[in-house]
Formats: sequence, C-alpha cells, structure tokens
Amino acid sequence: MKNLYFELLDKPVFSAQDLTEYYDNEESARSALKRLLADGLIYKIRNNMYTCKSGESGQPVASKYQIACSISKDACISHHSAFEYYGILNQVYYDVIFSSPSSVREFDFDNIHYRGIKTDCNIGIETVAFSGGVRITNKERTVIDSIKDMNKISGFEEIDECISMLSGLNEEKLKEMLAFYDNQFLYQKTGYFFENHKDTLKISDDFIEYCCGHIGSSKRYIDKAASGIYIPKWQIVVPKLT
Repeated sequence: MKNLYFELLDKPVFSAQDLTEYYDNEESARSALKRLLADGLIYKIRNNMYTCKSGESGQPVASKYQIACSISKDACISHHSAFEYYGILNQVYYDVIFSSPSSVREFDFDNIHYRGIKTDCNIGIETVAFSGGVRITNKERTVIDSIKDMNKISGFEEIDECISMLSGLNEEKLKEMLAFYDNQFLYQKTGYFFENHKDTLKISDDFIEYCCGHIGSSKRYIDKAASGIYIPKWQIVVPKLT
C-alpha cells in the first residue's frame, strides 16, 4: 500500500480508474482503493474523486483549485475564485467557483464549498504553468464573467472593488468576450464600471465608446433590489456605494 500511495502522490486528484494502471484488473484496483481509504492514506472528495493525505500536514494534497479543475474535463476556475487566485482579492473565501460545460451538483469537501457555473464559453481560458493542472479564466474573461453574473455570485460593491484593483487589461480580449456574450445589458454594465475606473484600468476612450455603441435603448437597474442613481450615458441605475 505504501508503494501505491507514493505513486499516487504524483496525481493531485485521481479516480478509481486511475489505479488500474497499477493492477491487472479493475476489481484489484478497487480493493486497493478501499484499503487506502481504510488505512487513512487518502481522502474521498466526492464520488470517484480522491486525493492523497499529506504525510507532513495531514491535509489533502490537492489544492482547492486543483480539485475544482478536476470536476470535469473542461472545468476552470472563474469569477471571484479567479480573482482570488490572481491575488486581486485579499479576503479568504470558503467557496470555489468554477465554470464547466457540464452541470455539476454543488458539494463540500474539507470545509470548502464547490459551486459550478454551466457555460458554453470555451475561450479566455489558460492553464497555469507548474500548477498541477490548474485551468483558469484569464483576467479579461474573469472581469466580464463577474460583471455578467454579478447578481448570481458577487454583488455590486465586490465587483466594483475588484475592478478598482485591476490594470493592464487587453482591450481586444475584452471585446472578444463581450462579442461572445453579445448582450446589451452587459455592455451597459461594463461601460459603466470601466469608465468609473478608467484611470486605474488604463482603458482607452475608444473602448468606452465601443461599449457605448452597443448598449441599445433599454433602461435597466444593475441591482433590482436596491434604489440608486441613474446614469444617463449608460441608461442604468446603480446603487449608492457605502
């Protein structure tokens, strides 16, 4: 068992099928898996997902980001979890948001809540070098996704704070994301936030006007639960920041 444990240490997250490379048949592999669990050498994350127990700390070997990216073949860290990974947010979150083409039921492991966002978007994803398989939305997609889904995941103030800490974004990548979603309300929200933080973001006037040219004629509330201030240029009502 010890030899198998040391072999599995090279796999941050593994399944029962992964053990078949060490055995002649699936039954033997499953028996080995049960012995590893009984000996307390591995943790069960969820159905058919496992990680080794660190011999030094006793904690799971896989990071929360590696676990989220192993949920499905195309899963990637996104939204405020991506901001957290990039070091843009200082607060500690006890959840991980990931995006995936597949629907994934929410689950908890090691005091972390994992929540998947189903999406058909397959652009703006990067694999982090020397990360053990962490895939993540790039900063441009992260900010656009966060603005798009702000009432589902993060509120107005959190998004505003995140954007205030960004700089050096690629405008062509931002336009690519906006064009992919092709949503007038998203252009309104993005234009408002980016103009409000234009100096920090170092965004050009051309990009602001690009957003303005796609907003249509509808007037909307960014946060329907809050009254606020009407911004004529973007035709939206935004909450008063506390």
